[in-house]
Amino acid sequence: MQSVCASGVVAAGQNPFALDNHRAYALWREQKLRCYPQHLSELLVPVVNPHALTEAECAAIRRACARANMAIYVSQPSTGDELPGTPLVADMGKHFALLHLDQNLYADDDGISALQVSAQRRQYEYIPYSRCGISWHTDGYYNPPERKIHAMVLHCVRPAAEGGENALLDHEMLYLQLRDKNPDFIAALMQDDVMTIPANIENGVEIRPEQSGPVFSVDAHSGDLHMRYTARTRSIVWKTDATTQTAVKLLEDLLAGDSPYCFNRRLAAGEGIISNNVLHRRTAFKDSPDVGQGRLIYRARYYERIQ
Repeated sequence: MQSVCASGVVAAGQNPFALDNHRAYALWREQKLRCYPQHLSELLVPVVNPHALTEAECAAIRRACARANMAIYVSQPSTGDELPGTPLVADMGKHFALLHLDQNLYADDDGISALQVSAQRRQYEYIPYSRCGISWHTDGYYNPPERKIHAMVLHCVRPAAEGGENALLDHEMLYLQLRDKNPDFIAALMQDDVMTIPANIENGVEIRPEQSGPVFSVDAHSGDLHMRYTARTRSIVWKTDATTQTAVKLLEDLLAGDSPYCFNRRLAAGEGIISNNVLHRRTAFKDSPDVGQGRLIYRARYYERIQ
């Protein structure tokens, strides 16, 4: 295993996420706990120009992601006619070899979504386009296996007048806690049919088919851990065996508790989150009464992990 703090796996046969590899897991666990940030400040990276990061800025973001699968970059907000568009988000991703965007519903032609309150009925039905809070999830949990979301960028153009705080939790830390409790829980959550999202049907038309899959999976090529999860209680079907049900209940309890591994941040204008699709949630918010001054976050979802 690597002697430096890192979230990735380095050698075949040394994958800590293999349930029969106790030694590799013990080494990874010790390293993960030793290197995991104690304070949010350890994840903050000041950047001068998000369009063109310096080598030092890129290295600082990579170091944060190696420790916790996420970083929060902090830049000066743009003003007036210089308000950033989606190219800023795409440029940020390119610095870390994030190139292939998920073309999801309501994303622009470039694959980047503008998350803001929408008056369009269908779009408003999706919580990210409302003022409602969003429960714990990883992005793309309803996608098929060939479209797994491995990384994402959120860039704040305008914060809400009140609320809209994000909570962030490295999925590897949740895996660690569950495996320490009982490795059988991880085995249950790795079943290919453990979590099913029913089809999305609008006015009799299937917008998205039913999708089953695991909560935790390991990339066959890189050995990296991926998590697919939503805490929503509607439109989700869990496998009904006793071990799975116990594992899901423990997972829910861990997310509902006051975790020392969770970080909270209300993004200011010019700030952004870049992550390997860690668990996240959002509180409800209130917008400014001024027209055109509501909360605006750009979101990009990628098929690659941060390199």
